[in-house]
Amino acid sequence: MIQLILARHAKSDWADEGLDDHDRPLNDRGRRDAPAMARAVLRRGVRPEVLLSSTAVRARTTADAFAEEFEVDVTEDAALYLAEPDGLLDAARSSGAREVMVVAHDPGMSELVSRLAAREVRMVTSAVAIFTWHEGEWTDVGSTPPDEVELLTP
Repeated sequence: MIQLILARHAKSDWADEGLDDHDRPLNDRGRRDAPAMARAVLRRGVRPEVLLSSTAVRARTTADAFAEEFEVDVTEDAALYLAEPDGLLDAARSSGAREVMVVAHDPGMSELVSRLAAREVRMVTSAVAIFTWHEGEWTDVGSTPPDEVELLTP
């Protein structure tokens, strides 16, 4: 089984206009939504072996909320910051695990989810997409439709 869990970071705080985009923290809603979405994923029996995150503060804080629920460490990857869809998928493939979660950003996240779901999907902040292939390898992901697709929004 291959399971790919894609999460867009939770809602970020824009209050400090002088703050670099990479350094924006979560706002109050984001700090509430991230753990709630982590629990929603866990209730579905999904618990990734590997959790990859963009190095941006808002993504890493979101990933930390998931990591706490899943009892897994976060691996930061600078290449996931504003990554294109293929970069997101390549990071998951190269993780060495069969059940992988990636926490990153739009527009790459919405584009990859839309491609894998074979329909237009807008990944709002804190949204999670769970893709499952019961047979096959990572090389099949992207060329073979998933057996299961579940989209969760806050």
